[in-house]
Amino acid sequence: MNWELLARANTHPLRISVMEVLGIDGGRTLSPKDLSLELQAPLSTVNYHVTELRDSQLVEVIDERQVRGAIEHFYRPVDPPEKGSREAKARRKRGD
Repeated sequence: MNWELLARANTHPLRISVMEVLGIDGGRTLSPKDLSLELQAPLSTVNYHVTELRDSQLVEVIDERQVRGAIEHFYRPVDPPEKGSREAKARRKRGD
């Protein structure tokens, strides 16, 4: 895991709140709109931070649906790979 990337991704309080909300009950799948309502924050701001978390590989898109000409994405936290798994080894090799 790239600890610098992880630290940078979690420097904003809203990103920490997003991760906390998504992690409730063993992991939830929510859209930025759902998160915006739950966190009482502007949708554009929440969407920006969710995108940053996705780019940092801390959340992943699980589903999407068409909503009035736009696509609504649904995210969940990324499960950390098992230490001995192929994916974990590949990430270590890449420096993730």
